[in-house]
Amino acid sequence: MGTADTDGTAGPGSGGARTPRDADRAEKWSIAWILLALALWGCLVVLLLSSYGPEYDGVPRCEGPLVDPFQRADGVCDSELRQWPALLGVLALSTIASVVAAATTVYARLLSRLAKTRAAEPDDGVRGASRP
Repeated sequence: MGTADTDGTAGPGSGGARTPRDADRAEKWSIAWILLALALWGCLVVLLLSSYGPEYDGVPRCEGPLVDPFQRADGVCDSELRQWPALLGVLALSTIASVVAAATTVYARLLSRLAKTRAAEPDDGVRGASRP
């Protein structure tokens, strides 16, 4: 099975090098998830608050669903992305990405602390033996 035990910790011959590598990898994934969550939340804010549609001489632009929830019914302000089912879908995606980003960040911090404590422990090559 190599130098790794079945529980994912480094074996006696590896010197504990797997935990810092995993901590760095988890930290990079947490940053990626945070950036994705921020992008999705920014997209939701833009869809909810920004003006959209054509601007004619006498006709004003359409406002976002939170700014003016009762739009004109003449069909000018019909946008698939400004309807509430689509907005709730973007809200659900951004919430899921935020939860995964938080969980990945906590996991990366935990792995980092485990790597620091493993580096601080003396490695005498014998596991499970009591020390005098």
